[in-house]
Amino acid sequence: MSESLKALQARRQELQEKSARERRVFSEHFEPWEKPLSWADKGIDAFHFLRDNPLLWTSAFAALAHYKPKLASKVLAVGWGAMKLLKGAKKLV
Repeated sequence: MSESLKALQARRQELQEKSARERRVFSEHFEPWEKPLSWADKGIDAFHFLRDNPLLWTSAFAALAHYKPKLASKVLAVGWGAMKLLKGAKKLV
């Protein structure tokens, strides 16, 4: 029993060292992508924040419509078209 336990401990140590080497190589490979991926993550968080707080973007659009009505109508047209396009794409997928 003692010999098999020692063999298991040696195998465990070997596997831990191997996994540590693989993690190190993996992290070195993806290090250049760390900053762009963090910006993408922040953008996704901002999108979810805006989606979860419709009062915020509705108020911003109301202020835009009050101060710049022509720009607001263009933004509304583009947004409406984008929504219709996305809904059509969802139906295809």
